[in-house]
Amino acid sequence: KSDSDTYSCDIGDAQSRAKLTVQEKPVLFKQELQNEEAKEGKQVRLTCELSKPGTPVKWMKGDTVLYASEKYEFKQHGTVAELIIRDVKSIDA
Repeated sequence: KSDSDTYSCDIGDAQSRAKLTVQEKPVLFKQELQNEEAKEGKQVRLTCELSKPGTPVKWMKGDTVLYASEKYEFKQHGTVAELIIRDVKSIDA
């Protein structure tokens, strides 16, 4: 996408220009989240893999956006995104 711009060929007395527009590939899941079971009080890790590294990820529980806290930790390494939920309770299901 960063290559999108106007390019030109200059021969001194004349110039030719062209506009290049690069369309980004859509980001897809290479590996989707899997169902997990955990014992109360333990920690659980949810992992997914994306088709493009560094893609911003928003973690949600139902319709609620999750934010990093003592309860929730987010990690992202290349194409792998992880949500770690600490001290799981029945309300975390």
